[in-house]
Formats: sequence, structure tokens, C-alpha cells
Amino acid sequence: MASELLGVLFGDPFAAMNTIGLVAFALVGSTKAIREEFDVFGIAVVGLTMAFAGGATRDLLVTRVPLALQSPLEIGLGLLGVGLAIALNVVFSSVETHPLTLVADAIGLAAFATTGAIVATEASVSAFGVVAVATINAVGGGAFADILLDRAPFILFEDFYASCAVLGGTTYWAATALGVTGSTAAAACASVTVGTRLVAVTYDWRLPTVQSAQSASR
Repeated sequence: MASELLGVLFGDPFAAMNTIGLVAFALVGSTKAIREEFDVFGIAVVGLTMAFAGGATRDLLVTRVPLALQSPLEIGLGLLGVGLAIALNVVFSSVETHPLTLVADAIGLAAFATTGAIVATEASVSAFGVVAVATINAVGGGAFADILLDRAPFILFEDFYASCAVLGGTTYWAATALGVTGSTAAAACASVTVGTRLVAVTYDWRLPTVQSAQSASR
């Protein structure tokens, strides 16, 4: 376990981004379950679902065994995120809307968009495939978590969220197409994704709906 952790901290970009994403998204998913007054088991289920569902879908798309089933470190990192969410709920009120959680969500989104883009590129899929897998990896866990919480996945009807992952995945593909190294391309993908997400939260960016377009035309 210790050697695996050292490999994550000082190894390749995928390992580092995957670690960040697992902890951040497990934390965010758990805060959603806490808000809905789930018990401790339910909190863990929702938190781990948000952390792992997107990556598992990614792995299935490129026909490999999900990483969550290969290493105990993966589950340990997810449980760390769950524990942090419970601890933060003791210290703060309204944890789900606390700036710390919003930043963690943006960081998790960026980390998983990057891991998805890396895996898709290594699988030699098309440009569309790189962007699609990056986006699925980034937002799939949140969509599954929302279903467990008995609500429509919020990425489908509010906020500028999945679009940030699309931009990040596109950045990674463009960077690698121009011959940029993997580490630099990963940093660019993560920076674009987290940057646009934080700006979107700050300025309340939202994609237009048909109803808003109709209202504007009147």
C-alpha cells in the first residue's frame, strides 16, 4: 500500500490526477447524501459512486477492468473522501454549498477529465472519442450519484459544468495533436477545466434553454 501511494504522489500524471479526483468527488458526493439525511452507509455509497462510476464507465468503454476492482488503494482514497465530508459536516454548516466543497468539485471535475483524456488517448480512439471519454469520466459519477439521490442529473438542465470537461478534453487532444508531452497536455487539460468551472461558479454561467431564448425574443 505504501509503495502504491508513493507511486501516486511521484509517478505519472494519470496516477496523480486519479488520486485527486477520487478524494475530491467522494467528498462532494458524500456531502450531497449528508444534505439528504442519509445514514452513514448511504453516505458512503453515494460518495463512492460519485468517485468511481465515471471511471468505471471509462474503463468499460476502452475494454479494461475498472481500476476500482484492481487496487485496494482506489477504495481507500474514496473512503478518505467520505471521511473528510463527514468531518467537514461536523465543523461547517451547509457543507454542500461551502466554498471548499465547490472548489473540490471543480478540482475533481478537472482531474477526471484529464484521466479520461489520458486513457482515451492511450486507447488510440478518435478526437471525438478523447473528448467524449474525458467528459464521461468527469461527469458520469455525479450523474449516477444524482440518480441515487432520486433527482435528475443536474448536468442535463443547469449550470455550466459538463461543458468545462468538454473544453478540457478538447484541450488535451489539441495539445497532444500538436506534439505536446503527456504531462504538459495533462496540466493544460486540468487548468482549462478547473479554470472555466471556477469562473462559471463565480459569474453564474449557464447554457441557454429554449425557454430563455423564447423570453429573450419577446
